[in-house]
Amino acid sequence: MPGRSRERVYLSLGGNLGEPDKAMAAALRMLDADPATQVVAVSSLYRTPPWGNTDQPDFLNIAAELATTLPPRGLLDACLDAERRLKRVRQERWGPRLIDIDILVFGDRTVHESGLEIPHPRMLERAFVLAPLAEVAPAFEVKGRSLANWLAHIDATGIEKLPSETGWWRRLGA
Repeated sequence: MPGRSRERVYLSLGGNLGEPDKAMAAALRMLDADPATQVVAVSSLYRTPPWGNTDQPDFLNIAAELATTLPPRGLLDACLDAERRLKRVRQERWGPRLIDIDILVFGDRTVHESGLEIPHPRMLERAFVLAPLAEVAPAFEVKGRSLANWLAHIDATGIEKLPSETGWWRRLGA
């Protein structure tokens, strides 16, 4: 979109059904294929214990940095469209899923709309979000503290960084 500046956006992606690494890679490729959105950086894969409903398989989680000219609601629509195309079915809060995409931060904007809160209201409480996000944006600060500092003060038990090569998402399942 001519004349619109690109916003720096951070996403959290995860899943624990099927092949979540392939689903996340496919979602990132879908977002990157949109002329208004570019994937700038993607974290390693992290194996994380389930959160909320703990009676389910472990998750794979990642964080991604994007640059986009879309407005926040437009990016949310693009993320939800990617989830639908990958056959995400919303059945149970914090339940098993093929793919989940959350917008964590959208530039310096604060958004409180139906179905959209930015910054994500619970991101600082969740190690499965902070660990990959701190890898992608180590200098990023929230409320005057680095992501690493936030991560150091919450329970990260069971989170395992998996060996992942740079650009893994471009090749996996393509």
